[in-house]
Amino acid sequence: MDEYIQFIKRIGIVGIANILISLSGLIFIPIITKNFSTSDYGVWAQVNTLVALVPNIVNLGLPYTMVRFLAAEKDKEIIKRSFYSMMLLVLASTLVMIFVFVIFSNQIAGALFDGNMQIMFIVIVISFLACLNLMLLSYFRTFQQIAHYSTFLVLQTYIGVGVCIVLTLMHYPIETVVLGLLSGYLFVFVAMAILIVRQIGFTTKFKSLKDELKFAIPTVPNNVSSWVVDSSDKFVIGVFIGSAAVGCYSPGYALGSILLMFLTPFAVLLPAVLPEYFEAGDMDKVNTFLSYSMKYYLLITIPAAIGLSLLSKPLLYVLTTDIIANQGYMITPLVALGAIFMGIYGIVNNIIILEKKTTILGYIWISVAVLNIVLNVLAVPYLGIYGAGLATLVCYFFAFAVTLVYSRRYAKLPFDYKSIAKIIFSAVVMGVFVMFANPQGIINILIVVAVSVAIYFALLLVLKGIDKKEINLIKSMI
Repeated sequence: MDEYIQFIKRIGIVGIANILISLSGLIFIPIITKNFSTSDYGVWAQVNTLVALVPNIVNLGLPYTMVRFLAAEKDKEIIKRSFYSMMLLVLASTLVMIFVFVIFSNQIAGALFDGNMQIMFIVIVISFLACLNLMLLSYFRTFQQIAHYSTFLVLQTYIGVGVCIVLTLMHYPIETVVLGLLSGYLFVFVAMAILIVRQIGFTTKFKSLKDELKFAIPTVPNNVSSWVVDSSDKFVIGVFIGSAAVGCYSPGYALGSILLMFLTPFAVLLPAVLPEYFEAGDMDKVNTFLSYSMKYYLLITIPAAIGLSLLSKPLLYVLTTDIIANQGYMITPLVALGAIFMGIYGIVNNIIILEKKTTILGYIWISVAVLNIVLNVLAVPYLGIYGAGLATLVCYFFAFAVTLVYSRRYAKLPFDYKSIAKIIFSAVVMGVFVMFANPQGIINILIVVAVSVAIYFALLLVLKGIDKKEINLIKSMI
């Protein structure tokens, strides 16, 4: 029981951090959309999309590999040599990335940033720090220093967003606002580097990463393809329709993808917790952790998906402009449903990863990436931004379905079907209330949300969707 209590506590810490990070985006959306043109907001979205892509390629799959290979390691010397060897390799690949960006800077700026070269060079520096920061964050994740991990994530986001808000309100141009993002990455890089050196020291002795790279390289297509599904739609929209269309698409997408923040605690902690039990042959605990994770993820995301879908239009009226709200609100339900499938995938794929069958995931995500690009290129010219939303939903479902088929070969799938049925029923009843309430304005929306949450959990308790053992577990944790 102690392991599960500790696990839930860590889930809570990472969950709170990701809620704060997601809220930072929602806080900034009304500020930037109401102070800049829809086209400028589209450029801002493209900046964040590109910065999210680069580490997925440049880091060569090593952040996750660090978790898989070092989570159970106790020898400080092995930890030190492995960590700095991985950092050196990532530094080298990051410098190659900078070289490529500089060579093709005119083309990239023309395609993504309306030809703004200042933004292009700022993005290069931010991308450099983003790659290194991901490795440093993975150190804290690997050794389950969850408080440090969560604190640095929140600081990186809020320092950058805070500076951007100040610059926006002072009416600086968009390229200066983008420069504000750099402050968060730089501060956190320095702080994390100092703390890690204090914990493990420094070394000039390095080790061969043959085994680590054999594990890591197949995950790169997975990471890149996942980004393709998550973000390439914005690039396609920008090329075919323009930056203004990206500006209309992004807020609705952001609302729907909020659900993925509930996956992050499980995606962070399960790979660090499960290997120890798996290597010891304790599959009962592995299955228990996966089952609890699946149930708690769906417990939150199914009602959240229904609520966000029904409240998308009034929320976007509050957060953005009338043009964005009227054109982008239908994106939210498509992305929210896709996020549920993606979350299930993110928990179930731990079965494949524990078996070190990462090549399978690589093949799956290469297929998904190709499918996503094809669907976007075919759908966006005819259906506009709604075509991109449909493509995202189809691709998330494809990844979810194929991963379930492969995972069944190695272990029992972690589904409690009776509990899921009760969750869906309670969420649908809650959704009926939201639909009839049809709130307008932020105060009415908050009141309806509060009542909806009460209705949902009351029904779950009546239906015994949360059993006594789980209630006692939460009480023990508190």
